[in-house]
Amino acid sequence: MTHPTLPGFTEHRVRAADGVALHAAVGGAGSPVVLLHGFPQTHLMWRHVAADLAADHTVICPDLRGYGASDKPAETGPDVYSKRTMARDVVRLAAELGHDRFTLAGHDRGALVAFRAAMDHPDTVTRALFLDVLPTLDMWDALHGVSAAVGFHLYLMAQPPGLPERMIQASADTFFGSFLDAWTGASAAIPADVRAHYLAASAAAVPSIVADYRASAGVDVDHDTADREAGSRLAMPVTVLQQDWGAALGYHAEGLWSAWADDLRHRTVSSGHFMAEEDPTLITEEIRALTTR
Repeated sequence: MTHPTLPGFTEHRVRAADGVALHAAVGGAGSPVVLLHGFPQTHLMWRHVAADLAADHTVICPDLRGYGASDKPAETGPDVYSKRTMARDVVRLAAELGHDRFTLAGHDRGALVAFRAAMDHPDTVTRALFLDVLPTLDMWDALHGVSAAVGFHLYLMAQPPGLPERMIQASADTFFGSFLDAWTGASAAIPADVRAHYLAASAAAVPSIVADYRASAGVDVDHDTADREAGSRLAMPVTVLQQDWGAALGYHAEGLWSAWADDLRHRTVSSGHFMAEEDPTLITEEIRALTTR
């Protein structure tokens, strides 16, 4: 599958685990920053932020396991798409590219991978930024009653293998396009060619995308629960940018994040969910500020 590229970046295919290689775009020079995309997107969502950051940082933008041009192993067990496994991919990718310590930023699904990487690899992830997400355990706790309808896809893709894959594959463009439409505050932020790329990439990855979400209703909850019971916390400076979902779903986002991080900067923003594309200047500024904390 062909895909748009980030101008000035070189493309790499890097082995991150036995039998699994990740596609990554790498550009710039300086202290490393790794950027992880969300759903239903690829590394291209960082195109504006990455181009700006590359002026003074080495910027690494991978497609997550199961997404985009990266490998999509079959879901042979619950750990294949656990965030712990996907986080290990990212750490190994960076190491193969010559970086054993880096700032890590993630959006949506990528933020969940970044959270797990920061929890499991505190000596590697020096700073962490999370865009518009709650940790998995808190996300499920926050969804309740009729307000949980906003997260219908979470429940659909949590079902056992078979039904959700068939339902989504039957109308993949409509399914994935509905999120691009509903979650974007400024439609011009995702131009037609980028939208077409996201839809094609997602349609080609339905089983692995569902497996990623299915893991978040099972093994990922187990990992978060174990950390909470052990009192584990994020050891590095953390920045979280979110929409004000708490008003609709009845939770206090900053309070939830404070339970995981001591050195926390939490900010509510006015853009839509795809904030790296809707307000890239803000996101770039926040990443740069984080790298100096």
